[in-house]
Amino acid sequence: MARVVVDSWAWMEYFEGSSVGRRIRDKIIDERNEIFTHVVSIAEIISKVRRREKDVDTAWKAITTLSRIINLDEIDSKETGLLHAKIKSHNPNFGLADAFVLSAARKLEAKVLTGDPDFKGIDDAILIS
Repeated sequence: MARVVVDSWAWMEYFEGSSVGRRIRDKIIDERNEIFTHVVSIAEIISKVRRREKDVDTAWKAITTLSRIINLDEIDSKETGLLHAKIKSHNPNFGLADAFVLSAARKLEAKVLTGDPDFKGIDDAILIS
């Protein structure tokens, strides 16, 4: 079984039903995978869904039904801040939310499922394109 943390980029492709989104869907519904979503990603997703005038409740239900919700404590948050500073020093586009997702994946010994180019070169990421 593979552990996978789905980031907001991947969830949005899933909801759009794009060709990339269909490949992401295959990974999410594969019963051999254990799927997680970070609470920070949920906030990003809900904001994007609302701004695109899509159904927030449908997105919420899909995320909470198809994945386990994870959060970090205050110690993990400190480590996430350090991770963010380290990566951002050579990748100025790497966001704090990305750092939370990556930190959680590392804690869970999982991979980040994404297509976000900011994860390029990060071993802990599965880049779908």
